[in-house]
Amino acid sequence: MHELGITQNIIAIVSEHAGEKKVQRVLLEIGKLSVILPDAIRFCFDICSQGTVVEGAKLEIQEVTGLALCRKCGANIILEKPFGRCGCGSQELDIIAGEELKIKEIEVEN
Repeated sequence: MHELGITQNIIAIVSEHAGEKKVQRVLLEIGKLSVILPDAIRFCFDICSQGTVVEGAKLEIQEVTGLALCRKCGANIILEKPFGRCGCGSQELDIIAGEELKIKEIEVEN
C-alpha cells in the first residue's frame, strides 16, 4: 500500500509547517485520476500521526473530478479513469485536472 508512504510524507510536511503548534485540521485535495485511495489515506492518517503535532487532527479530503481536453474537437470531458473517449470518438486527451495531491489547508492552535 503506497498510501502509507504518502501519508507519512504528508504528516512530515504538515509537522514541519506547524512547528511546535498542535495541528487541529488538515485539508487534502486528491484527484480522482491519481492512484491514491482517499480511504487508505484516512486509515493511515491516525496511525502515522501518533506522537506528532498532527496527532488527533481532523482530516478532510476533497476529491477533484478528472477533467480532460480533447485534442481533436476541443471539448472538455469529465473522466472517472485516467483514460477515456470524447463524444467525438477521439481518445487523444490532455488531462487538465484530477491527478493532484495537495495539502490545501492546515489549521493549528493559537
